[in-house]
Amino acid sequence: MSATQPIKNVEDIEALKNYFFKVKPNMRNYAMTCLGVNSALRIGDLLNLSWKDVYDFSKGHFLKHIITVEKKTGKKTQIALNQNAIDALTIYKDSLLEIQPTDFLFPGKNKGTALSRCQAFRVLNNAGHELNFEIEISCHTLRKTFGYHAWRSGTQPALLMLIFNHSSFQNTERYLGIDQDEKDQVFLNVNL
Repeated sequence: MSATQPIKNVEDIEALKNYFFKVKPNMRNYAMTCLGVNSALRIGDLLNLSWKDVYDFSKGHFLKHIITVEKKTGKKTQIALNQNAIDALTIYKDSLLEIQPTDFLFPGKNKGTALSRCQAFRVLNNAGHELNFEIEISCHTLRKTFGYHAWRSGTQPALLMLIFNHSSFQNTERYLGIDQDEKDQVFLNVNL
């Protein structure tokens, strides 16, 4: 069994989002994918969110931040919602007939339950297979994809270590799948 890798190609990220938006439309899965790759939340924390965590019902708009306590670490974390995440959540919200503040953001099959980790894995993994991705897609792929692209866009390693609660950059480097190709590119780009 291979380790989960991030989706390194931006076109593949768009293909995955488009799969749930147009190919096999499911706005819950579309929003889950968009929020996952834009938030760095672990899947357990993502699936545990309720509508009140992302939407202010009294003011009628999405919040600027998700504030949650991470299950794994017990640490409180604050995550800014970017425009892509808000756009996906807006489309998802508009597709629903009725929502309550305490409803799970990504509901499961049974009323009052959150989508399970197993079902989220099946949803993402099946999409990856149908899209013929070269890597295995899992729930952790979303979080790793965020980190990989944050790193590629110039985010400082120390900040990524804080976001992921890693004790060293070697852990973060391994986690993000930074490999020889990326290292080679650094040398080729410097070219003094």
